Amino acid sequence: MSNVWLMSLVSFFTDMGTYMVTPLIPIILASSGPMIIGIIDGLSESLASLLKFFSGRYSDRIKKRKRIAITGYGLSGLGRIFLIFATSWVGVFIWKLIDRTGKGIRTAPRDAIISESGGKNRQGRTFGLHSMMDMMGAALGIGAAYLIIQFNGTDSIREVFLYSFIPVIIGWLILFSVKEKKETQPKKKKLDSSQSKLSWKLLNPTVKKLLIVVFLFTIINSSNSFLLLRASEIGVSTANVLLLYLLFHLTASLLSYASGSFSDRFGRRGILTVGYAIYGLVYLGFGAVNSTTSLVFLFIFYGLYSALTKGVEKALVADLATSGAKGTALGFYSMVTGIGLFPASLLTGLLWETFGAEASFYLNGVIAIFASVLLFKILPSKKEEFIN
Repeated sequence: MSNVWLMSLVSFFTDMGTYMVTPLIPIILASSGPMIIGIIDGLSESLASLLKFFSGRYSDRIKKRKRIAITGYGLSGLGRIFLIFATSWVGVFIWKLIDRTGKGIRTAPRDAIISESGGKNRQGRTFGLHSMMDMMGAALGIGAAYLIIQFNGTDSIREVFLYSFIPVIIGWLILFSVKEKKETQPKKKKLDSSQSKLSWKLLNPTVKKLLIVVFLFTIINSSNSFLLLRASEIGVSTANVLLLYLLFHLTASLLSYASGSFSDRFGRRGILTVGYAIYGLVYLGFGAVNSTTSLVFLFIFYGLYSALTKGVEKALVADLATSGAKGTALGFYSMVTGIGLFPASLLTGLLWETFGAEASFYLNGVIAIFASVLLFKILPSKKEEFIN
């Protein structure tokens, strides 16, 4: 479990630095309009998501996951330089592309290290712990940004960007302490040429169905930037928008480990189904919201959605991964969850500008509830029916 804790600490510090920056981006780009925000977030996430499969597959082939993860985390850190000196949305877009490319490179190898270190019957708790630390780091990053802005004013945003380098560097250095798992399988069990292709053959039939539903859900799972923009639109100050986002991450962090542990004992289907349904209800709420009090409850329930799904989905994919192709399967999952973000964010931005924020949130909410019903139907009801 030492690797699990180390990788969780890496994500803790990296997300601390990342989320000192992330919630401020839609605020400083508000004058550019929802469409620009949707293009920046959606395109950068979707392009980077293609790397998630290939980096996972490559890590399965060379069995050097740590090296790939170090490269990805390092690239994301260097990309922050473009953000510090950005004078328009173009500079922000360049930063986002570099940052998400680094995430695309590191995500699947990192998740494979976590899965291999956690043990077969502890996948839910393992990914739950990682998700908890990930979200806690994000919460502290948002809190740090809030304090800096409170003491120094909104003109100190660039100062926040500069300070965000510190935790990112700490996380990157911790990564060097992770111990690479030695390959124990005979050579004949390594991926052959057919398995090295983008092929469904690497995946269990149940996880194939899962990924189809996840992709449908991702098509309407637009960037969180729209939630922050919505809060800003109804009159919430920059500092208080940060507090709302902090509330979301704290909720997700506090409940993620319990959610993963529960799924280990009682199965994944119920938790994932409820999580998707909560997402749909939250988005319907964002369409109707008109007060700060309502926003507080919506961000809390949005954190609950994240806790119920983020680690549990990965645990399910890891359970079902073909022997010798865990990185590939997790890369497949990461790619599917990322590639839909461009059409999702673009559609949300287009609907927002054409029909108003309410229409975009209502549509996303209805489709998410439909996806939750579909998910309930395709996943078996008992844990032992879909865990290897």
